[in-house]
Amino acid sequence: MDVELHEVRDFLAQYPPFGDLPAAVLEEVVSVITVRYARRGEEILSVGRDNTDFYTVRSGALDIRDATNTLIERAAEGSSLGTMTLVEGDPSKFRAVAIEDSLLYVIAGNDWHRIAGANPKFREFFLGQRRERMHGAIASAHVADSGMAVLRTRAKDMIRHAVVEATQELSIRDAARMMANRDVSSVLVMSGNRILGIVTDRDLRKRVVAAGADTSASIASVMTPDPIVVSGEALAFEVLLHMMDGAIHHLPIVEAGRPVGVITSTDLVRLEHANPVYLVRDIAAQSSVAGVAKVAARLPRTVARLVSQDATADDIGKVVTAVADSVGRKVIALAEAELGRPPAPYCWMVLGSQARGESALGSDQDNAIILADDAGPEGERYVAALAEKVVAGLEQCGYPLCDGDVMATNPRWRQNLTGWRREFARWLHEPTPAALLNAGIFFDARALYGDTSLFTELYKGVQAQAKESPRFLGLMAAQAVRHEPPLGFFRGFVLQKEGEHKDTLNLKWGGIGVVQETARVYALAAGSPAMRTHERITDAANANLLSPESAAELRDAYEFISYVRLEHMVRNIQDERAPDNHVHPAHLTSLERRHLRDAFGVLRSVQAQLAQRYPAARV
Repeated sequence: MDVELHEVRDFLAQYPPFGDLPAAVLEEVVSVITVRYARRGEEILSVGRDNTDFYTVRSGALDIRDATNTLIERAAEGSSLGTMTLVEGDPSKFRAVAIEDSLLYVIAGNDWHRIAGANPKFREFFLGQRRERMHGAIASAHVADSGMAVLRTRAKDMIRHAVVEATQELSIRDAARMMANRDVSSVLVMSGNRILGIVTDRDLRKRVVAAGADTSASIASVMTPDPIVVSGEALAFEVLLHMMDGAIHHLPIVEAGRPVGVITSTDLVRLEHANPVYLVRDIAAQSSVAGVAKVAARLPRTVARLVSQDATADDIGKVVTAVADSVGRKVIALAEAELGRPPAPYCWMVLGSQARGESALGSDQDNAIILADDAGPEGERYVAALAEKVVAGLEQCGYPLCDGDVMATNPRWRQNLTGWRREFARWLHEPTPAALLNAGIFFDARALYGDTSLFTELYKGVQAQAKESPRFLGLMAAQAVRHEPPLGFFRGFVLQKEGEHKDTLNLKWGGIGVVQETARVYALAAGSPAMRTHERITDAANANLLSPESAAELRDAYEFISYVRLEHMVRNIQDERAPDNHVHPAHLTSLERRHLRDAFGVLRSVQAQLAQRYPAARV
């Protein structure tokens, strides 16, 4: 190798992935390189034009911009470009222009493909550029129209005062003096790192002043023991939901097991009145199903506002679910008030997207009931009547009936604890197609109302059984890969060929549903109790069932497809149509179409990994 080639080799070896190549492969790369000089202002790549070469910047700099002229990257010494067209095909989706005189190393496309094909890690490095582009797509999709949304406010960012702590031996008088001196309205009663209780100014008024209590007594005598706490990462609306559910005005915030602050209802008043938690508050105040339905009808407008703000699809899913939960609890409470006190314990469960906290506009009902074993005929008659009233009430409030009849009105979805245990055993050990469908629904379940201990008893050990059943997991994996992303061989969209939604993309079955089903299988295989799809993907990566890179790509793809669906649903509402999952490609921007192709490509790749792990999925 002559001196000039040595210099090229030594330069490339400083930058990934060239420095990780075997010496012989790096020499092969150097042997096929040519040199190109680009003057300032010269265009190397053009949007909409074919590209056949791979470039590495030796000196100088280039700006890489997308079709909207948004700066994606500034390629400096050692940066590479041109891989997107080499991997995904022409034409180029980016424009690259030299912003100063630059020297480029060039590898012809045929040589690049030959080297990349023989060195998978080399190729994988450049595929990572797709991941970075997906991150950029999500960021650009969430640009706010009207400032920072309330949903983006985390509990830790609302803390205004340092925590004031006291031991349980402190007197009421001294605790009150401490609160006055520190200008706070609460004090946490601590034992080491553990929160024993909380005392607020309201407690002092009601339990001390009004009651004529001895102020020399211990503060522990008037505290509220074991208060509800939330993580510093909790969203503002989650904090307010906790406050309303528990009729409390102070909520401790903890991080790493230690209290870091206390949020008050006054802190939350500072937020926008348009915060969706006001929907939940108004629902709770209703005295009839008709009243609940009237309030719930405000949800689509709220979601439209959130889409126009800086709110992610994941956060909006939490809001829609919180409203659905509130509607469900209120309708059940109204039904109980009409039917009288339940003669036996029962638990109302929600299933599917609502259980995962990922409800969307137009989501139908999926619910079931667990009845105590000793309920007897009277208890069975009661929950049957309850189910009829609640399901009808939910329909009145805008939650359609389930086409598959997965509702508590169906006796199959209304059983005692022993009956449900038999169902689970049959699903796990005799997995027929119908059983697999039911199991998929029931592994996304959450207690909503009633005696939640029944739900805990039912699910105790079920996840462990699923983890130890490779045949069951294999068949669940087969279901997860059955719905293919709507992407053709040459990266064109595969559209529905007939029916009401002809020539559209189904973003649920070929996109969102694929991620949800895949994440569920991996969560069961990992023994993860997580319900939310994002958390399941994280747990799968932590269990080494997914690589960190694949997990990150899958989360990004899920968020982007979900956000495109939300935008489509908002357009449905604005056009006075029922929200659905069927998007016409012509209604998408060129950027959205491109990023959807990327996202579907990610889904197809992860499905292939799942099928490789579970051979039954390839049958």
